[in-house]
Amino acid sequence: MTGNAGIFHVAWELSRRGWNVMPTVRNARGADLYAAPVDGENSVIAIQSKALSRRAAVPLGTNLERLRSRWWIITLGVNSDNPVCYILTLDEVRELASRDKGPNQAYWLEAKNYDRPEFREAWHRLV
Repeated sequence: MTGNAGIFHVAWELSRRGWNVMPTVRNARGADLYAAPVDGENSVIAIQSKALSRRAAVPLGTNLERLRSRWWIITLGVNSDNPVCYILTLDEVRELASRDKGPNQAYWLEAKNYDRPEFREAWHRLV
């Protein structure tokens, strides 16, 4: 339910900022949301949503090249009355990722790397 709450919170935030938003089917490959500006622009952006109930690292899998969505929105406190969103590009996610030393060598986006003022509620970055 946390993932769903995150997707619908992001859709709500985008809708109130003038975007048409379409969520995809859960666990589908690719983006979690597609959004297009209401003002008639033909550009559609793909968004990966990651929702967390508390401040924690975001799992990214074992291969950063498999990450596809151009925009990533991480929502913290998604089950609270005041969720906070962090908006990053795919390039920023890849650049800020760290790797496990364990046998799986999975990648993670540590909270200290996304919980920054330049990403916090930075909806203006989406283009």
